[in-house]
Amino acid sequence: MHLDPLAILTAFGLIFLAELPDKTMFASLAMGTRMRPLYVWFGTSSAFIVHVAIAVGAGGLIGLLPDWVVKVVSATLFALGAFMLLRSGGDDDEDEEIKTVTGFWPVYTTAFMAVFISEWGDLTQITTANLAASNGTWSTAVGAAVALMSVSALALLAGRFIAKRVPLKTVQRIGGLCMLGLAVWSVVEIFAG
Repeated sequence: MHLDPLAILTAFGLIFLAELPDKTMFASLAMGTRMRPLYVWFGTSSAFIVHVAIAVGAGGLIGLLPDWVVKVVSATLFALGAFMLLRSGGDDDEDEEIKTVTGFWPVYTTAFMAVFISEWGDLTQITTANLAASNGTWSTAVGAAVALMSVSALALLAGRFIAKRVPLKTVQRIGGLCMLGLAVWSVVEIFAG
């Protein structure tokens, strides 16, 4: 196994910049306001590692999945997340305790599945596959995985920062609206592509 520092930095830089405005970053931010951020990070990071492995190991497999199917599933999951956030954030009774997903495995599984499903055929996965073909498998894998995990960590830190300064119900409403927007965005991508 040979690691090329330039290939690692190239993969890191390209993937980091491509993932910053990505819907997965916003989903991580929303999950981080409602769930334990470290557990969310483990879930998102695991999903990213699996996607990087798939991208560098078998980049051609991405093209076998129908793009519209991936987008329909992604839109459905974002819509479900929006429904759950808006439903729980819609009650104005301040005395009622807001329920959050707790426990390592429920949070981990939720975060893993949200990222795992929505990242199929994503720009970062395709870019990772292309970089692996030209810059080396291991170097690309390391750079891409670290970039994706870094963006997720940044989103979760921002989510925690926001949650400490804004009432949770407001954060849930905004998060729900963001998830709804991501669901609509995924549906638009079906018809635009």
